[in-house]
Amino acid sequence: MPVRVDKDLCIGCGACVGVCPVSALSMEDDGKAFCDESICIDCGACISVCPTQAIFQV
Repeated sequence: MPVRVDKDLCIGCGACVGVCPVSALSMEDDGKAFCDESICIDCGACISVCPTQAIFQV
C-alpha cells in the first residue's frame, strides 16, 4: 500500500522528497508533501526521515 501524508503534521521540510528512490513524493503549492500513489513502491524510506511522522502507511 502506498504511503499517505498527513497535511496537518507536514511542515514542508522536503526530507521525504530527497530520499524517495522513484520520485513519488513532491512538494505541492501549499508547501506540503504529496505522494503520487501510482508511482510509490512502498519502500518506507520517506517514513524513516520524516521529522514529524506525517508520512505513514495505511
